[in-house]
Amino acid sequence: MVLSELVQRSPIRIFEQSIHGGLKAGEIGVIASGSGVGKTSVLVQLALDKLLQGKKVIHVSFTQHTHYVLAWYEDIFDEFISKKNLENAGDVKNEVVKNRVLMNFNQDGMSKDQIIRSIRAMIVEGGFKAESIIIDGFDFSRADHERIAGVKAFARELGLSVWYSCTVPDKDAQYDAENIPLLLKDFADLIDVVIVLEPKPDHIELSISKDRNTHDTKAMSMRLDPKTLLILES
Repeated sequence: MVLSELVQRSPIRIFEQSIHGGLKAGEIGVIASGSGVGKTSVLVQLALDKLLQGKKVIHVSFTQHTHYVLAWYEDIFDEFISKKNLENAGDVKNEVVKNRVLMNFNQDGMSKDQIIRSIRAMIVEGGFKAESIIIDGFDFSRADHERIAGVKAFARELGLSVWYSCTVPDKDAQYDAENIPLLLKDFADLIDVVIVLEPKPDHIELSISKDRNTHDTKAMSMRLDPKTLLILES
């Protein structure tokens, strides 16, 4: 299979159609679930789809285990290759690595302004013209409206789409009536898309809790394989 065909047939095309063309420049999306359900895998697959199209992505990690993030990219890319028999896989992989930057921050040790300055320096001064930012491991329980508003303003200024992961505590009543995590309630007005992952007996369901001004929870036409955590069509 050639690269263009791989991109065209990717389940991410259905993912994007489900949220009216995907996350756009200046918008913030959140992938939410309990711990260990598959949020990082979904974020990496969204990032890889951009990378396979020759676009640049900055992956921001707020965990100290960045080697796990790199392993996700390696494993998911290799899984794609084994299933799709991609031509010139080695060259494609080199381009993917070249177009991805991984940045690691400590949420306690750096302010919002310091983090934005670092990303801006990479994009503007460093000439790394990213189109998407992936933010994984961010603790929303320690965020406030001003911090998320600053990220959204930055995204709008530079024309970036921003995907976050949100880990929801494994307790009862952690979602509101619209299936949006209570952790997000103080800045829900700044978030454009919320997708929740929910474990089922034989798969992991993806459902849309918020799509811009629409708040009707609905299942997406795809699922996560519980073994590989790859996005598959339902």
